[in-house]
Amino acid sequence: MKTLKHLFNDNLIWAASIKDKDPNFFTRLSKQQSPEYLWIGCSDSRVPANQITNLQPGEVFVHRNIANIVVHTDLNCLSVIQYAVEILKVKHIIVCGHYGCGGIKAALEDHEHGLIDNWLRHIKDVIRFNQSEFDQLEHEQKLDLLCELNVKEQVKNICNTTIVKNAWKQGKELSIHGWIYSIENGILKDLDSSTTL
Repeated sequence: MKTLKHLFNDNLIWAASIKDKDPNFFTRLSKQQSPEYLWIGCSDSRVPANQITNLQPGEVFVHRNIANIVVHTDLNCLSVIQYAVEILKVKHIIVCGHYGCGGIKAALEDHEHGLIDNWLRHIKDVIRFNQSEFDQLEHEQKLDLLCELNVKEQVKNICNTTIVKNAWKQGKELSIHGWIYSIENGILKDLDSSTTL
């Protein structure tokens, strides 16, 4: 069995380089977690929240799943949102999708993928809700549009959670944002779907 020793060696190199730059970094980091942001993103390994926003460890609380979906039956995601809003008191929830998303591509395809098809059903609903927008588009245009519409739908889903509704009723400062990331150029784009109450 492989022990992935190279990853442990790389970890030692990384930790040493951080300590060289800032000897107290890990001491400070271990004492508290107080991020202003909750990032709900795709599991895609090419979309690391901290790196693309240039935030340090401890500055963003992260939840990731296939195609950055938020549904009322996903207790994992809802628990993360609740913890972020009620305990960490984040001020911003960001749903960030990305162009070229494999989950979005799979939802557009007409064949079975196995267990994941149950999860992708949520994306197929986004297609159904917006069918007229897809009618005259080429495949790549459909893919890009669905990546964007999926983010906007998840923003709506977050706004409709009891967690967020209760936070707004209590007058908490909380904004929900919809962004998309381009793996091809590394740039984030605001989809103008932010909501604050």
